[in-house]
Amino acid sequence: MRVLITGGAGFIGSHLADRLLDRGDEVFIVDNFATGKKENIPDKADFTEGSVACTKVCPSLFERVKPEVVVHAAASYKDPDNWYMDSVVNTVGTAMITKECLKHDVKRLIYFQTSLCYGKYPIEQPITLTHPIRPTNSYSISKTAGEQYIEHSGMNFVSFRLANAYGPRNLSGPPPTFYSRLSQGKPCFVVNTRRDFIFINDLIDIVEKSIDGVGSQFYHVSTGRDYSIKEIYEHVASAMKLNIKVEERERDEDDVASILLDPSKTLKDFGMIPTYSLEKGIKQAVKWYNENGVGETYTHLKGFEKDDK
Repeated sequence: MRVLITGGAGFIGSHLADRLLDRGDEVFIVDNFATGKKENIPDKADFTEGSVACTKVCPSLFERVKPEVVVHAAASYKDPDNWYMDSVVNTVGTAMITKECLKHDVKRLIYFQTSLCYGKYPIEQPITLTHPIRPTNSYSISKTAGEQYIEHSGMNFVSFRLANAYGPRNLSGPPPTFYSRLSQGKPCFVVNTRRDFIFINDLIDIVEKSIDGVGSQFYHVSTGRDYSIKEIYEHVASAMKLNIKVEERERDEDDVASILLDPSKTLKDFGMIPTYSLEKGIKQAVKWYNENGVGETYTHLKGFEKDDK
C-alpha cells in the first residue's frame, strides 16, 4: 500500500512509518522539522521537506506520490501563544490535505485529534464521543477546525481523539519533561491533575488496523484509566533509579482536572486492548532517553522557568 504520513519525522508519525515499512508498504513522509527530527526518518521512506500548509509543496507531493491512504500527523503545538502558526498548520493545512485527498481519490484519511477538544470542564467522566465539542485554547481550537473540515468533506476518514501518547522519541508532555529536568539536577513539581496515558505501540497497533480499513469516523484511543501526574513523575524517577520527592501544587484554574476517555467504541470495532503498563512503557521511554538524549521538550506545565532563576 502507498501511505503518505504528514509529520512523519515526529513521534507518532515515525513509529508508524517504521511499522508500515516492516510489513512491506511504501511510505512517503513530509515534515518541516518544527518539532520532528531528521534522525527519526527511516532510511527506506521517501522524504519531502516542507509544510503541509505550503501551497506548492502539498499539491506537488500528492501529484507525485498518489497515495492510497493519508495519515495526517503533522501539527503545530509547541508555542501556545502562536495562534497564527496553529491556525495555518492545523486548520488551513488540514483543509488543504483534505482537498488533495478528494482530488486524488485517496481511499482513507486518518487524523489525530486532541482530547482537549472537550474543553476545560468535561461534564462527564469518562468522556464519551457524544460529549459536546468546546475547545478553549489555540491548539485545540485549530485542531478541532481541521477535524470539522475533514468531516465536512464527506470522504472516508477516521479521526482518533487521543489520550496522552508516550514512549521512545516522545518530546512533549510530562515524561520527557521530568526526565530532562531530573537528569540536569533541576527541580520538578507536579499539579493535582489526572490524565489518560497510552503507550506508542498500543496506539500504532490501532492506527495500523485503521489503515487496513477498520473503523469509521470518530474514536477515542485510550486505556480507559486516568493517572495522576505525580504517578507519572514517580515512574520516571524510579526508572532513572532516583529517589527524589516532588513538590505538589494546585492546578491552574485553566487546567483540566481530569481527562479520562471512554474507549468502548474503539474496543468494539478494533478489538484492541492496550497491553503496556505505565511502568513498563515509561521504562522503555527512559531507556531511549538515556541512549539518545532529550534536547528541547514541550509541555503545558508552567512555572519551571522561574524555578530555574
